[in-house]
Amino acid sequence: MDCPIIYSLCPKAFERANTAELRENFLLDQLFKPGSIGLAYWDVDRSVIGSAVPTKSELELGCPAAIASDFFNQRRETGIFNIGQKGCVKIDGQEFKLDNKEVLYIGKGSREVVFGSDDAKQPAMFYIVSFPAHSVYPTVKAGINKATKVSLGDSAGANKRTIYKYIHPDGIKSCQLVMGFTTLDVGSVWNTMPPHTHGRRSEIYLYFDIEKDGLVFHYMGPANQTRHLVVRNAQVVLSPNWSIHSGCGTGAYSFIWAMGGENQRFDDMDHVKLSDIM
Repeated sequence: MDCPIIYSLCPKAFERANTAELRENFLLDQLFKPGSIGLAYWDVDRSVIGSAVPTKSELELGCPAAIASDFFNQRRETGIFNIGQKGCVKIDGQEFKLDNKEVLYIGKGSREVVFGSDDAKQPAMFYIVSFPAHSVYPTVKAGINKATKVSLGDSAGANKRTIYKYIHPDGIKSCQLVMGFTTLDVGSVWNTMPPHTHGRRSEIYLYFDIEKDGLVFHYMGPANQTRHLVVRNAQVVLSPNWSIHSGCGTGAYSFIWAMGGENQRFDDMDHVKLSDIM
């Protein structure tokens, strides 16, 4: 199974990178392809990011050479988030139905992972994030009604948004994976501003529900050396622990955040003052 390895730039190399180099090292812009599974291995925290878009037939998650295991979840845990239409994921023969914005946590040791869509013409779009795991936690599904909901921001700051936490210490239990999504209210365009870093964890963003002709400017880098990536619907940004991760869109949008690293504390953030951003 094809799974390219992406090596993150260090902050000094980041300062010298041009637009094409930044996109090559930090953006996955062709992840979701009908009828196939796509995977990428990121050297930061040994994370695997992927997608499965089953159409006429089911798709089975294989084991790429990059992780050198007998099967994908042999030493890993995996989060699955459906950003498409209705579908199902079979874990060792047990079927889990996943509607839009529903999540499945797959515990370490699960051998067989198979993806399917209810309607080939309106397929499910399964987003995959995986990290190494040291313990076994049960495979669990959760809908948006089971997520921990937090409202932040306001209309005056154009950042009124709602956070939904799925995989976290007070929700679905995991070894190190933390996962959920944020959605902005109509009229709001900013996320994570003022920004922060968290030196103990990396973060992965999937932007979705962006209008057809819309886009998001994702800001990244050290606070005194910021750059931006132009991101469109269903594209992924890889955010290393030394980088801020903030965005501003041409309209409201949503994004899935997934983190792995030293801890699972959602509030483990090193806040950046607006006066320090350059």
